[in-house]
Amino acid sequence: MLSLCVFGNAGSADRTAFSDQKIAVEDASDHIAITTSALQANLRKRGYVSGVEGGSFVDKKTGFHDAGFGLDIIDWLMEPGSDAAYRSQLPPELVYEFNNLQHGKEAKRSVEGPQICTQAKELPLETIQGKEFVAVKTHFRYTLAAPGKKVGSEWRQTIVFPQGKRYFLSCDTVTSVNASDALFLRLDMPGHIRHNQGDTFSEVYLSYLGSIPSSAFFHDFAPDERYGYRREEGKVPHRFIRAYHLRDPKTGAPGPWLAGMTLDPSVVSEAWCHQRGYVCMIEEFGGHPIQPGEAFSAAFLVGFFDSIEEMNRVYDRYAGTTGLEVRTTGWKPLKTQAHR
Repeated sequence: MLSLCVFGNAGSADRTAFSDQKIAVEDASDHIAITTSALQANLRKRGYVSGVEGGSFVDKKTGFHDAGFGLDIIDWLMEPGSDAAYRSQLPPELVYEFNNLQHGKEAKRSVEGPQICTQAKELPLETIQGKEFVAVKTHFRYTLAAPGKKVGSEWRQTIVFPQGKRYFLSCDTVTSVNASDALFLRLDMPGHIRHNQGDTFSEVYLSYLGSIPSSAFFHDFAPDERYGYRREEGKVPHRFIRAYHLRDPKTGAPGPWLAGMTLDPSVVSEAWCHQRGYVCMIEEFGGHPIQPGEAFSAAFLVGFFDSIEEMNRVYDRYAGTTGLEVRTTGWKPLKTQAHR
C-alpha cells in the first residue's frame, strides 16, 4: 500500500500576509494566490480546477511562467480494456474514444468521473500555515460511474510551497470504492505546453528517453507514435522527470526549465508526450489491483530549474516519496518501497 497525503489543521487564508515567513496568501472569491520569496502561483476554486492555474506559476528569479493550461491537473479514474456492451451503457461524460490522434490505439475505459479539471466546476480549498511554508489541500468525490461500478471514490490533493524554493511538492491520493485489476488516475504532469511552432520552448527533456527539440512537435502525432513510456518489470527508470526548456516567444531568449518529477518512478504506469495542437504531457499512475476501501498515491515536485543537473540533484533529495505529511508544525515527505 502506498503512502497517503496526510493533512494537518487548516488555517485562515483571508488575505493573510505572513510577516515572519514572508509568504503571502490571498484568499479571493474564485482562487487562492500564493506568493513566496521565489514563486507566485494561483489555485482556482471555480472553473478549470485542480493543481496550479495555467500561466500563474511565475519564477521570480527569471520572470518566466509556465506555458500551459495548469500544473498537476486531474482527470478520470480509468482501467485498461473496452467492449461494446460496456461502452453502450456509459454516461456520455465517461465515453473514452481511442483509435484516434488524441488518445492513440490503446483501449482504455473510464471507471469513474467526471473529468475533474473541466467538469467538477468547483473545489474546496483550505490552507495550512506553518513556518517557512504554505500548503493548500482539496478533495473531490467522483459522481459518475461505469456500469457495474459504484460512485464515490475520493481524490485528495495537497500542494506544499516551501519558502525560498523555486518549486512546489504535491501529492494526489485516490481511495477507491471499486475493485479493479489495474485502476489508475490520469493527470497532466507537469502540464501541457502551448506553443506556435516551438516559440515558447526550445526542447523537451524526458529522463527515460533524453532531449527532444521543439521542432519535433511542429506537426500533430498520436501518443503511441513516439516518446511514450510504459512500465515494464525490471525497466523502471532511476528518475522520472519530464521538463521543457522555456524561451521568450518574442525574443527567443532562453529561460529556465520547467520540470515535473514523479518522485517514485515505480508508481507510473504510462506516460506520453505528443503533439495535438499543443504538447500534451499526460501521465497515469497506479495500474495495480485494488479492492474497495484501498488507496494509492503519488508525489510530485514541479518547479523551475537552471539545468538538468540541478533537476537531478533536487530529485535525488526527495527520491522515493509517495506521500506528504503536513501539519501546522511542519511538513515532510513520506517514502515507501511498495510495488517495486
